[in-house]
Amino acid sequence: MKTRGIAIIGSTGSIGCNTVSVVEALDGRFQIVALAAGRNIAKLCAQIERHKPELVSVESEACVAELRAELRRRQLSEPRIAVGESGLVEVATHGRADCIVSATVGAVGFVPTLRALEAGKRVALANKETLVIAGELMTRAAARAGAELLPVDSEHNALHQCLRGEQRHEVRRLILTASGGPFRTRTRAEMEQATVAEAMRHPTWTMGAKITIDSATLMNKGLEVIEAHWLFGFDADAINIVVHPESVVHSMIELVDGSVIAQLGVTDMRHAIQYALTYPERRPNPLPPLDLTKLGALHFEAPDVERFPCIALAYRALRAGGTYPAALNAANEEAVGAFL
Repeated sequence: MKTRGIAIIGSTGSIGCNTVSVVEALDGRFQIVALAAGRNIAKLCAQIERHKPELVSVESEACVAELRAELRRRQLSEPRIAVGESGLVEVATHGRADCIVSATVGAVGFVPTLRALEAGKRVALANKETLVIAGELMTRAAARAGAELLPVDSEHNALHQCLRGEQRHEVRRLILTASGGPFRTRTRAEMEQATVAEAMRHPTWTMGAKITIDSATLMNKGLEVIEAHWLFGFDADAINIVVHPESVVHSMIELVDGSVIAQLGVTDMRHAIQYALTYPERRPNPLPPLDLTKLGALHFEAPDVERFPCIALAYRALRAGGTYPAALNAANEEAVGAFL
């Protein structure tokens, strides 16, 4: 089978590193042709040494100098090096890249993701902010160019799997699951005194700092409601949230006859990443299977919008439309940055 080229935007972050791991496990089905990183030069150099991409991009000219020095120190061949937003776009539109993994955090992923879609690429999207900011623009660009937009977020990836083979008019609603985060059982007064260290202790997933804080406030789940709207075309009233502390059921759909289809799996992002890369195929992987006999019980509860008002804010922004979701996202990024 022909080897497919892959470019990773945000290669040194959590999703980026997991993507590299998936590519290595798929044993030659993909070749990494381009990488974009921020400031983690040591990790980027390790990826360059192992995969020898044609192009890499870093955040600034200072990072370029640091990268070149580190490559010389390690006696590695220097790939073509780009910088800044234009560098991200170069990676996203690389001629040999069939699939682009958009794994940056925040609004920085907007332009390169849009350019990848306009170039007709398959985009495996882990950067939910791009759809929150400009979902209509992104989906229109994908449709116009014949690009594929496949979600990497575990919840939306699960919904994509549940919806396979189902007729749109037969689906009543989408059900996004949420772990509830580290403050699921805390009072609002207790949360007001929470420290960064406490907020970073996610009970089931290991993620980057920004998304971990968003998960603590449940803003992450609110943003995922907006993302689900643009990915699957359901209105706000047909997208629900259920708190599920075990994070084994990644999401569900309810059909018009009352049947519920759920996607279950271990809490490892490599499942979702591989699905987005190999779709519509399914391939074996080295991850441990889910053992239902060891779970004992699964629990579900309604989210408390009084203690977690970010959920209500996200629904309001989605229903208002226009630039409201973009404003919500910008306010949240500033708030999270200030908290961290």
